[in-house]
Amino acid sequence: MMRALPIFAFMAFAACNSDTQVADAPHPGKAVFQQQCALCHTVDGSRSTGPSLKGVVGRAAASSAGFAYTKALRESGLTWDVATLDAFLANPMGKVPGSMMVTGLRDPAQRAAVIGYLETLKAP
Repeated sequence: MMRALPIFAFMAFAACNSDTQVADAPHPGKAVFQQQCALCHTVDGSRSTGPSLKGVVGRAAASSAGFAYTKALRESGLTWDVATLDAFLANPMGKVPGSMMVTGLRDPAQRAAVIGYLETLKAP
């Protein structure tokens, strides 16, 4: 009986810590974003070559104040939902000819990961 108590305590401790580790684990799309998107975009609200993507999901295209968007993007009428982001990231110039963004993410898994990450970045 004495041996069961330490084993039970260890299992309970491990179970509690595994939830914490999962909750603290970085989103899988964050690494892809940092490798493929962070050269031009930020996610903290600051500007770079491209606009910040914080709060982009659900936002109208070309609507982030203080960024000089192309006429093509301003007149696109797009709203950045999951499907639109996926199509744009797959082929930016095909979705919005005249866009400043010329490089996309051809890999569907990478696009899904980045879009999932962007969904976590709510605007204040």
